[in-house]
Order: sequence, then structure tokens, then C-alpha cells
Amino acid sequence: MTAPRIPAARIVFSAQDRQQILRMIDQSLQEGSLTLGPRTREFEEAFALRHDVPHAVAVSSGTSALEIIFRTLEVKGREVVIPTNTFFATAAAVVHAGGIPRLADVSPDTLALSPETLEAALTPETAVVVLVHIGGFITPEIDAIRSICDRRGIVLVEDAAHAHGASFEGRAAGTFGHAAAFSFYPTKVMTSGEGGMITTGDEQLRDEAIVYRDQGKAGFLGGDHVRMGYAWRMSELHAAVGLIHLSHLDEAIVTRRRVAARYDEALASLSGCQPLSIPDASISNFYKYVVLLDPGIDRAELKRELSERMGVSLSGEVYSSPLHRQPIFADLDGDSFPVADDVCARHICLPVHSDMTDDEADYVVESLASVLAGRTMEEAAKS
Repeated sequence: MTAPRIPAARIVFSAQDRQQILRMIDQSLQEGSLTLGPRTREFEEAFALRHDVPHAVAVSSGTSALEIIFRTLEVKGREVVIPTNTFFATAAAVVHAGGIPRLADVSPDTLALSPETLEAALTPETAVVVLVHIGGFITPEIDAIRSICDRRGIVLVEDAAHAHGASFEGRAAGTFGHAAAFSFYPTKVMTSGEGGMITTGDEQLRDEAIVYRDQGKAGFLGGDHVRMGYAWRMSELHAAVGLIHLSHLDEAIVTRRRVAARYDEALASLSGCQPLSIPDASISNFYKYVVLLDPGIDRAELKRELSERMGVSLSGEVYSSPLHRQPIFADLDGDSFPVADDVCARHICLPVHSDMTDDEADYVVESLASVLAGRTMEEAAKS
């Protein structure tokens, strides 16, 4: 019997989904409305409703969503605290908006900012704090982090690129900060092909974002350029894809949580690794299922064996290298970041798909157990 091949990610669109998308695209082509039209407005309204926020603004990417937020908050020349354990785009958006990224370490329990690591990074020049929901998981310390920001008069922004549909104590991602940025890159739990979304309860920020996304123009159909904007629009074709995928977000999360629960049960008795524990109050969408390997296990070799010998491709880490180890950010000021260095170096992410079967999940765990057993014996022989 041939062993199954489990890809790192699988983008799920049923035949019916594809037909619906094609019908909407055909309608846009017939109307000649290809950008910032009715599909985009419908997508914005549906996304805002699902995430319980007053306003949503569709843009070209999660990165542009972040930069627009930073520009509206006027971070130019001011410090923005971000965790060093995040994607390049979080810091790059700060830089492009004229801000000064200030890095902070993370908690080993959440891979996110903690009150302690945040306090250590704050200075009198701090204007904004960015909390990143790593892997679709909202830290249970989010209220404490928000309290620190409120007490100091600092704006909290959520980098919710991973967190579509995630929640904490019944509150959706995108409702904890002054604004939030979501990504619809193809590997995400829901996608529009390319695209992003800004959510906020601030009507003025919403209005500014609408100006920034369309070359800084005062109005879509004309008017003066009043902001240093860019071509950050979402096309109607992408909005059509996003609308359909959003309609399946909740069922995708149910499937991914079922897979995660199966992983949890199986890994509880597996030596050599420890899954990241998610508190009951945090409803993760499991964009990533994070597992910390025991010290001494060669991650690169383990991934190679899983792929070549077992046919299991792991999804990308979050993240394999923290920002302070990236050449482009080597000159950023900051202290040492021991936790980020540790967790970035020794975690893996098991594949989780929105249509994953129990048999596939079981095979992933069996494959991991087999490879870990071999690695453990090899390490014992060396010692």
C-alpha cells in the first residue's frame, strides 16, 4: 500500500464554490466594475459582521493593511513596539510608514508579547504596540497588555494576519485593539487569492484608510490627492473569492480544531516534543499547530526525513528566524531576546488543512513518532 502524501497546506474550494466565484467574476466583467465595487463592499460588510466590528476596509494585502494603519496613526519618527517573533511585514510596514520598530521578546507559553516583555520594551517614545496573534491563537494575557497600553496612552494594534475567526472569551480577533490587520494570502485559513482587511471601531481611521488605499485621493471618482497613498485597492475579482471563502470560515475552523484535538491526544504520550498549549478560553483557528521539539533534536533533519521517508510536509514555522536575526533588521536597537531565539529554533508546525481527515491526521502523528524515535536513538548512540 502506498503511503499518503500530506502537503504542508491545502487550499479548499469545492466545485460549487468555484462556480459561484466564476458567476460573480462574470457579473463584474459584464458590469465593467473591476475594483472598489459592490463585491468589495459586500465582502467588507460580511467580514465586519463575522468579526463583530463596526468597520472593515478591504485592501491589497495584509502588509498594506498594516502600513495604512500605521500611516493613519502618524507613527512617523515614533517608536512602534513589535515582537521579534513575527513576520518581516510587521516591521517593514512600520519602516515604510516612517516609524521606528522597537523589538520585544515573547512568552514561551504563547509565542506572543507578554506584559513583562512589553514593559521591558516600552520607552517614553513609544506610540504604538503591535500584538501578533501567532498561528491563530489570541494570548490570554491580551487584556493585561491592553491595560498597559491604556494606562500609558499607547495605541494597541492587532496583527491578526493569522487569526480569522479566532476569539478569546467570546471576543473576536480584531476587537481588542484600536485597529487590526488581516491577511488573505493563499495559505491562510481563508483567502481571497491576495488581499487584506483593516478592522476598526474608529470611523475616522476607516475614512483615512479608504483614502490611503486609493492613491491618497479624496474621492474614488476624482478629487485632489490629500495623503501619500498607494495602489492598495482590492479588486472585485479578489473580493469574489474572499466572499466565498469567508462563507466557509466557521466550518473550516471546526475541522481544524478537530484535527488539533486529535493531535493533542496523540502527542500527549509522545516523547521528544511538546505541543503549544491553548487555554480553553482561546478559540484558535489553528492556522498553525505549533510543536516544540526537545533540545538537541535537529529540526532540519527531522523535516527532511518526514518529507522524504514519510511523505509528510510540515507547514512553515512561526517563525524559523526572529526579526533580530534577519540581515535587513540587524541594526535595530534592542536587548537580547533569549525566548524568541529558543522557540524559533526548535519548533515545528504540523500540517492542518480545512478538509483534513482523521486518517491523514493520524498518519502525520504516526510519521512524527517514527522519525522522532529514530532521532532519539541516534542521539543516544552519539552520547
